[in-house]
Amino acid sequence: MTEPAPAPIRVLLVDDDALVRSGLALMLGGAPDISVVAEAADGAEVARLVAQHGPDVVLMDIRMPGVDGLAATEALRRGKGAPEVVILTTFDADEHVVRALRAGAAGFVLKDTPPAEIVAAVRRVAAGEPVLSPAVTRRLIAHVADGRGDERKDRSRVRLEALNSRERDVAVAIGQGKSNAEISATLYMSVATVKTHVSRILTKLDLNNRVQIAMLAHDAGLLDDAD
Repeated sequence: MTEPAPAPIRVLLVDDDALVRSGLALMLGGAPDISVVAEAADGAEVARLVAQHGPDVVLMDIRMPGVDGLAATEALRRGKGAPEVVILTTFDADEHVVRALRAGAAGFVLKDTPPAEIVAAVRRVAAGEPVLSPAVTRRLIAHVADGRGDERKDRSRVRLEALNSRERDVAVAIGQGKSNAEISATLYMSVATVKTHVSRILTKLDLNNRVQIAMLAHDAGLLDDAD
């Protein structure tokens, strides 16, 4: 007997531009393992549609009239069992994108990204993998200065005091872009132990994903210390 095919990745599209939504729906609908379950033109519709359709991934425009993608992402990721969020944006060096990543978005894609890469991003996020490289994260943060660098650094370092030394080492390695296998080889621990440390870091710091760990390590200046 053949095993049943895995359920398709359920996607909610959120963008105030109907043409953008149509293009994304057509593009994603061509992938056999992805299903667009709903569309929204305003961030205010997101909570209701997530509750109604249970998407795995939300593709979220960052700039919309009414409730924008930042506010919708912050509200969504505060909930239990929230779907992953991938930000859609025209400009990568955008303070709103940085804030959305800090709020728990799994990454972002530019609207002019080739279709195959957007499909791949949805698949990666659904599999629990980050969308953007740590190098992009660091460049993004560096380009978006908000005048609170020292305050953020101090606050981030206080939060990281909750970690023990090995968890701190793992957090730095995540910020450097290392995979679990690479962290295992670098820190001389099993991959299973790395996964355990990552889970404990997320729990102790009340974070959603590895992107947030990387950004907190960057904000605390740990990546500068490790360079």
